[in-house]
Amino acid sequence: MALRFIGTTSDDGDCPTLYEIEGTDEILVQGDRETDPEHLAQLRDVKPSETFVRVPRSLLTRYAPRTPASELLPFSTIAHLFRDFRHTAWRMETRRGYASDRDSPKWARWQAGEDIAQDPANAWRRNVTEQTSAGKRFERVRLVDDPPTDGQRFLLASAPGNVAAGEDIRVLTRAQAEQLRLPDYDFWLFDSRVVARFAFDEDDTTLGVYVTDDPAEVLAACQARDAAWHHAVPTQKFARRVASSV
Repeated sequence: MALRFIGTTSDDGDCPTLYEIEGTDEILVQGDRETDPEHLAQLRDVKPSETFVRVPRSLLTRYAPRTPASELLPFSTIAHLFRDFRHTAWRMETRRGYASDRDSPKWARWQAGEDIAQDPANAWRRNVTEQTSAGKRFERVRLVDDPPTDGQRFLLASAPGNVAAGEDIRVLTRAQAEQLRLPDYDFWLFDSRVVARFAFDEDDTTLGVYVTDDPAEVLAACQARDAAWHHAVPTQKFARRVASSV
């Protein structure tokens, strides 16, 4: 089963850290092993398979989930949130490619060298324009490798159409994201109160989303947003940088 990084109170990349064991209600705790013989002697009902670690109280206070694990839902169940959010819809994109992009007609046109940035507005961009015209914000940060993958270059090529519709799309290198210890999963954050975390299969196909308003999950998403947004650069600027290096 996959582990999902939840959060850490360490600034230098070591323990302590919390992870979710996906598909279960269990949390994996990383910390320094307890070795004090007095403490070990006072532990109760210890099984041979058990071990014990120390973590600061602040780690559990900030990141320990307070609600049961959410169930996997079809993406369509959150479609209304893209219209009904009140202030900000913010997206973190971490993958090296998406099956939905490769399966779209634009993919073949892009591979043939066509300019896909000026396509007519679709339902997504029309909604973005409607919501941003009402003063709301659509924002996203995309992680890009060095060199960018085909999937990432496709998104850089198509981004101007979304930006023209009203999205603020910025780019962050994967190396920077790892240094900042940002999450390695995709999610939408609505109004700093609801998180919709994506699940993908090994072929980059969306399986659904986990939706939660758990305070720890929302806090982790807000902290990731703030760090990523601070360091990311506008997609047009990054695209020019990539083009000049080819």
